[in-house]
Amino acid sequence: MKIYDDYVKTIRDAISADPVNRGLHQTVVNESRNFSKGLSYEAFNRQIPEKMLQPGLAALAQQLGVKPDFEQKLGAHPDFAHLKGTDHIENHYIISMFVDIKRSTNLFRRYTPQTVLIITNTIQRAAIHTCLIFGGYIHRLQGDGLFVYFGGKSIKTADAVQNALHFSSTFTYFVKEDLKNMFNEQGIETIFTRIGIDLGYEEDVVWASAGLGEISEITTCSLHTSLAPKMQASAQSNGIVVGDHIVQEVPQSAAFFKPVCKRTGSENDRYIYQIPDRNFNYTQHDFDWLSYLKRQNFIATDLNGNLQLKSQASPQRQIGNLASIASASKPYFG
Repeated sequence: MKIYDDYVKTIRDAISADPVNRGLHQTVVNESRNFSKGLSYEAFNRQIPEKMLQPGLAALAQQLGVKPDFEQKLGAHPDFAHLKGTDHIENHYIISMFVDIKRSTNLFRRYTPQTVLIITNTIQRAAIHTCLIFGGYIHRLQGDGLFVYFGGKSIKTADAVQNALHFSSTFTYFVKEDLKNMFNEQGIETIFTRIGIDLGYEEDVVWASAGLGEISEITTCSLHTSLAPKMQASAQSNGIVVGDHIVQEVPQSAAFFKPVCKRTGSENDRYIYQIPDRNFNYTQHDFDWLSYLKRQNFIATDLNGNLQLKSQASPQRQIGNLASIASASKPYFG
């Protein structure tokens, strides 16, 4: 989708400027490992500022009528931040999501560490920016992956599920299509993502301060928090696996979810977790995120079958588009 064009351009710029990619590796090594000929990290931060959406994602945020919260603090969901450093606990539902970026380690075969840093940070920053648009809370950064919460005290469970599915679908499309096309141009082994998502209801989730002093975070203790990374491991390349609770919250769920065992052909893959003594059998499902994404009201499909941000012209925008014509017809302009 063109909403990620600026992120893709930054990666392409970093690759083009990389001294190893340009056949200058030996020369650079002989110059006391001076990698200044590559794209600098300072230049990267100017191109993809931490607290500024690039134009494509900014257009998505505007269309959705949201303003990302760039003041979030890692590991401190604002609805539960008051628990930090206390012995209090609370029960409240939450959606846990683990986003893993695979094969990024292979980039070190082709590029300098500085270039790999820019590539992986651009992908991670695109993920964070998209997550903020859809109301996610970044709980933890793990390598170039993320652990994310969706939901809160003022958000209905069904809405939080929708936000989580919107984010995971949109970001997966970016990795599967936009990044793949760019990396294929460079002859690079394709990087892909795998995502696991699960929902723990109020009675299933305990919020508390974990750790000690400044070596602590506000976190959840829940089977369903633990299952999200396990489901990620069950996903295929650019796949998303979700738990039963997520499926229960989605209208017309049969159109988008199938038990993982249907894909693998092994009944052993139906359940992600079982407690035989309690007759507890929790199913994991493949999420048909592409079909889901195509049905969202902010997405359109072009003549080539590619997804793009749906244009929603308003009267103000239409008037603005006439400015160049009207300016030649003074005194009527203005």
